[in-house]
Amino acid sequence: MKELDAIDLRILKLLQQNAKLTNKEIAATIGMTITPVYERIKRMEESGFIRSYVALLDKEKMGFALVAYCNVSLKQHTQAYLENFEKEIRAIPEVTECYHIAGMYDYLLKAVVRDMHAYQEFIVNKLAKLDNIGTVQSSFVMKEIIEYTALPVV
Repeated sequence: MKELDAIDLRILKLLQQNAKLTNKEIAATIGMTITPVYERIKRMEESGFIRSYVALLDKEKMGFALVAYCNVSLKQHTQAYLENFEKEIRAIPEVTECYHIAGMYDYLLKAVVRDMHAYQEFIVNKLAKLDNIGTVQSSFVMKEIIEYTALPVV
């Protein structure tokens, strides 16, 4: 896989700021013609540096006022149990992020719900029903200070 050069990094930084930029707009910004910009972006997509393009929605305007981080411990830690948990957690739409972590807990989940009642429903009717759940410890976001989606491209 070819390494990224300074021009690739500039393109990635621009796309992270605004994925709707056209190749023409990117080319004008970095002082290139459209064709090499198109070829660079295509290469970065094909090699996996660019995974997808998305629209970031405002949680509150969409009615999701509560964000919770859930530390989850499993009862058993065999490969089959871990794989099953990861498969099941992918099917729960309230879970927007899931990390297998080291430390006191096995997984860290980010859950986005409308309110505390919806969170209680999520815990009782979805998370607690998963096989092999040991404990769940939740923390609730009172105020978001930083929420970046962009990586620090330099």
